[in-house]
Amino acid sequence: MADKRDYYEVLGVSKSASEDEIKKAFRKMAKQYHPDLHPGDKEAEEKFKEVNEAYEILSNPDKKAKYDQFGFAGVDPNYGAGAGGAGGFGGFADMGDIFDSIFGGFGFGGGSRASANPNAPQRGDDIRATANIDFMEACKGKTVKVRVNKTVVCDDCHGSGAAAGSSTKTCPDCNGKGQRVISQQSLFGSVRQVVTCNRCHGKGKIVDTPCQKCSGKGFVKKTEEVEVSIPAGIADGQIVRMAGAGNAGINGGPAGDLMISINVRPDPIFERDGYDVWTEIPVTFTQAALGDELTVPTVDGRVTYKMPEGTQTGTVFRLRGKGIQKVHSTSHGDHYVRIVIEVPKNLSKEQKKMLKDFDKTMSEKNYAKRKSFFDKLKERFI
Repeated sequence: MADKRDYYEVLGVSKSASEDEIKKAFRKMAKQYHPDLHPGDKEAEEKFKEVNEAYEILSNPDKKAKYDQFGFAGVDPNYGAGAGGAGGFGGFADMGDIFDSIFGGFGFGGGSRASANPNAPQRGDDIRATANIDFMEACKGKTVKVRVNKTVVCDDCHGSGAAAGSSTKTCPDCNGKGQRVISQQSLFGSVRQVVTCNRCHGKGKIVDTPCQKCSGKGFVKKTEEVEVSIPAGIADGQIVRMAGAGNAGINGGPAGDLMISINVRPDPIFERDGYDVWTEIPVTFTQAALGDELTVPTVDGRVTYKMPEGTQTGTVFRLRGKGIQKVHSTSHGDHYVRIVIEVPKNLSKEQKKMLKDFDKTMSEKNYAKRKSFFDKLKERFI
């Protein structure tokens, strides 16, 4: 930990930087140290990894909050306050145990799960995770692995909560209802409140000899590595739902879903707009004036484009069907190329003279055009 640089320092932003400022800083730094621009440069490669790591933390609101509060320990799963893997569970997820002891729940929302029929099947809770992928991985699709903390049926007691050879019995405190009615006196008289039975935790049953593995709850918490298939064309912030991969249901109810939030790292070259892609291509003054055949990088590889002579800076060319594949479709967006003319620097005296001579001839030609234009205006309006 001592050798790591502060993530804000790595990206060159302040702690109060906005999401857009962090993203812009990442694009700038990633472009500066991109391995394709520095082949064989180990130092640039390490810098690029450092920039990616910093952006992965600071672009995720949950991880950023933990990092701001606890530093590296807040996002390192090896520490007690760690993020607990890609799902963002871990040290803070254990706070659920505290609420369980107060409200009598076990990862199922506490008293909110109370039911008139404690034996009725109930669907398990959804759980959430985050997957961080690169721009090109979002364009092409990818299978990733995420670690999640989830509630599963205890495989020792198969959800009964009773140790082998023992059985369950009706809870004497709630008579099997799973709920109790509490009466309290207030300024307005007696107030009746229905609460979850804190002895059976809403199940309506208790066990004489609880299962040692789950302490009689019938469920245990487990960390699992789940393979997630991310479709081609997915965008930053979109959700991939894995049905039945969430917390286990109660009384034979279906499991909840796993909701994976996709975090796409911005690309230093490509900029996404829906399913369209934008790229800036720098060209020389000579190329723009005389025209040239350009090599344009796209998400599907390099293509050639014949740029006409006299192209102006800011001109946009459209490459149909060269954008991003649409989710669950074979059609693609378009790729737009914006031309940026580079102004030459450090010219020699001879080069400067040639440009001045050229500019003089252009000025004379433009003067003749302007004079002709104003002569026509005079004829029309005077």
